[in-house]
Amino acid sequence: MPRYTVHIRDEWLAVPCRDPTYTIQWLGYEALKRYTKNKPDNGGINAVKDIRFVARRCQGQGLLDGDDTIEDVLEDNDFVEIVHKQHALSSLQNLFLDGNSLTSTDLVNLGRVVYGITTGFGKFARTVIPVHKLKELQENLVRSHSAGVGNPLSPERTRMLLALRINVLAKGYSGISLETLHRMIQAFNASCLSFVPEKGTVGASGDLAPLSHLALGLMGEGKMWSPKSGWADAKYVLEAHGLKPISLKPKEGLALINGTQMITSLGAEAVERAQAIARQADIIAAITLEVLKGTSKAFDSESHRFCDRVQDAYTMRCCPQVHGIVNDTIDFTQKIINTEINSATDNPVSFTALDFLAIGVHELAAISERRIERLCNPSLSELPAFLVNEGGLNSGFMIAHCTAASLVSENKVLCHPSSVDSLSTSAATEDHVSMGGWAARKALRVVEHVEQVLAIELLAACQGIEFLRPLRTTTPLEKVYDLVRSVVKPWIKDRFMSPDIEAVHRLLLDQKVWNVAQPYIEKYNMELLPESRPISPTAFSLDPPASPRKRIRLE
Repeated sequence: MPRYTVHIRDEWLAVPCRDPTYTIQWLGYEALKRYTKNKPDNGGINAVKDIRFVARRCQGQGLLDGDDTIEDVLEDNDFVEIVHKQHALSSLQNLFLDGNSLTSTDLVNLGRVVYGITTGFGKFARTVIPVHKLKELQENLVRSHSAGVGNPLSPERTRMLLALRINVLAKGYSGISLETLHRMIQAFNASCLSFVPEKGTVGASGDLAPLSHLALGLMGEGKMWSPKSGWADAKYVLEAHGLKPISLKPKEGLALINGTQMITSLGAEAVERAQAIARQADIIAAITLEVLKGTSKAFDSESHRFCDRVQDAYTMRCCPQVHGIVNDTIDFTQKIINTEINSATDNPVSFTALDFLAIGVHELAAISERRIERLCNPSLSELPAFLVNEGGLNSGFMIAHCTAASLVSENKVLCHPSSVDSLSTSAATEDHVSMGGWAARKALRVVEHVEQVLAIELLAACQGIEFLRPLRTTTPLEKVYDLVRSVVKPWIKDRFMSPDIEAVHRLLLDQKVWNVAQPYIEKYNMELLPESRPISPTAFSLDPPASPRKRIRLE
């Protein structure tokens, strides 16, 4: 019998499904019933049937239509999150797109809710088109260039793509009419989102195939999705929301499809997620340092002056240097992304920064995997092998470490720069291309792998703490430990581990680890160090001098 793991608030619930033709709405209500069953006050939920909720995939946060059947949209053992509809909409606010001030953070937040005027194009640029066929020329351009393949972008990513295209067109440099721009805005506000395949761009004259699919839906052709209609013919989705298809005027087809908006929108998500995981990686490394009884003297200006332990392994004592350069790489990439977001990129050719981002952020996973090895290896940790009692009967974190190693190995291949490759296209008129679309997609995959590896390290480090009780670590790290234990129980004996990894991965995606620790970082910055030396979270093992509490670290 298929089963699905459903996340409600801070709990994960296994929900079996006898009939895969049941709907997502049924799955949500069934999970809510299970959630309230063992709560003394029903979890604050008075009547399950009156709850209005939004269902979304845990992986990628893609929205799920309540009327869709489970067999059509989920695989066995998929993870789903249920969020109260009011809560899901409470963070919405108006954002004004002026073509100049949009940031990568704004763009990612928007996604979380649910030359050819009288000539041809490319090789046909010298072919003159009669005036009475100019509208047909623009429509044919969009139709013929809608040649992408693969899975569609999620609704969230398509919203980002549409928002970014609106922002660029709002600058007024691309030859678009206000009427067409207003209809695009209306479609965005109604979340009427075109079917945009993720593959098909080489980054020559921009993301021609994906942006053509985006425009095709706005023309009322192809497929479209909205929360109200689900997937349907674009014409009917627009009609269901009282909207009219755009009618292309001279140059408008070209204006809609020339640009780097898919590269940039996916790149914005990659850089924002990279920034979030990088600062949480510092905190996770600090917990591992404590569990392995590492010394923090290596982080002081007078390293080892009063320390018996001469050196820890590089993965511990050099963590600030490695993490620091990753942060520099992310900052560099974010500046380029924010410039690109607000640029009229009608005919771009190269986009290499996302290759740089993937290589940089991968280091967080590479060094994390080595720390996981130290946690699991009893000769290095002085802890039970694979962090579990009764080894042999139980395997503990043995295969979780293998998973981390496999993700790091995949990243090594994904970090090969796509920008070093170029294939001539369009009959050699576009004979040097950026491959920026693949750079953006693989950068996102690298970041996701980094998140998952660090989720495994956080799980392993918290499990290590169990073997060192009753000793306690510092206050902020104890708060992080409590956060992890709110969603994952200690590993007493072997059990199904994937939900644990997914639950902690969700904590990292929601930046809850950072939110728990941030107030202490700010406090330590003010109280422990001069203003000119902001503290690194990797120095969390330093308690305030007056603290009498025992710590795990032995120095």
